[in-house]
Amino acid sequence: MRFDLSTVTAVLACASAVTALPQDERHKAQGLYKAIKDRGRGFLGTAVTLRNPADTQEAAIYGNKNDFNSITPENAQKWESTEPARGQFTFDQADAHVKYATDNKLQIHCHTLVWHSQLPTWVSEGGFDNATLIQVMREHIQAVAGRYKGRCTRWDVVNEALNEDGTYRESVFYNTIGEAYIPIAFKIAHEVDPNAKLFYNDYNLEYAEAKALGAQRIVKLIKSYGVKIDGVGLQAHLASESTPTAPGPAPDEATLTMALRLYTSEKVDVAYTEIDIRMNTPATPEKLVVAAAAWERVARSCLAEKRCVGMTVWGVSDKYSWIPGVFAGEGAALLWDENYQKKPTYAGFLKGIQQGGRR
Repeated sequence: MRFDLSTVTAVLACASAVTALPQDERHKAQGLYKAIKDRGRGFLGTAVTLRNPADTQEAAIYGNKNDFNSITPENAQKWESTEPARGQFTFDQADAHVKYATDNKLQIHCHTLVWHSQLPTWVSEGGFDNATLIQVMREHIQAVAGRYKGRCTRWDVVNEALNEDGTYRESVFYNTIGEAYIPIAFKIAHEVDPNAKLFYNDYNLEYAEAKALGAQRIVKLIKSYGVKIDGVGLQAHLASESTPTAPGPAPDEATLTMALRLYTSEKVDVAYTEIDIRMNTPATPEKLVVAAAAWERVARSCLAEKRCVGMTVWGVSDKYSWIPGVFAGEGAALLWDENYQKKPTYAGFLKGIQQGGRR
């Protein structure tokens, strides 16, 4: 193919225009993962449920690698899904999620091994003694974590072990085994999959108050047993305004950063693992602007702490958010609306990733 001089000149002019694109414009063109990768962090993920039949619009969003390089199975790896009866394992859904991640070269944040909720009654009401329940826990972790050995980038080993005042939740595990169930679970998980990053995961840790201190105590407890813990996951189920279930808006950046540093001071990583930021519905343009600022604060706090290794949002579209079904009259908690359109919250979150931690 031959080019005349005018064609070459035009091409060079276009190239110069792209090169000269202002930094702000280049930032606007970034996706969430590309932005956080540029800041030296490891992942930007989303919770995923593989639906049957598939929702192709939703799948196109969570499959966009400019925005996401990690998934968390929303429910498929929980105990009631994987071991509904003792020793009888059902891995179809969990396998599908892990295969999706593997096929698409995504990280997978596996979720969760030991949790008081979504627990089959054969465990919660089994009447097991201490030794037997430890064995039940061991068999479950060995089967589930063992099946996905080498494929889970991270595991939420123990989930939501605390009350709001920082005391231990009276789950079947705590009531039967005591606080030792936590380091025992971490020890088994590490033995089964030594290369996976092991996290303690909980909500309402973002306020740097009693519950946050309780999670710090858990980190110390695990380490006192000589057991590996790699990080703490702060779920960040927050609100952008006062609601019937939230006393006020998401904390300011300084408070969020202080909460993260409670754990990094213990020489472990941190991550935001289940971010959604709800409001009283219906959403209005004004409320969405306020929500965008809350999303920005969360991102900025992560980027202000070098051991904040990444962030995960708890789904992509408001269409499937868990919030309205649990908190009546609240919602609009995610980055895309029910019609799969990006909301101002996306821009706020992206801005926080791009600008957080810069001096």
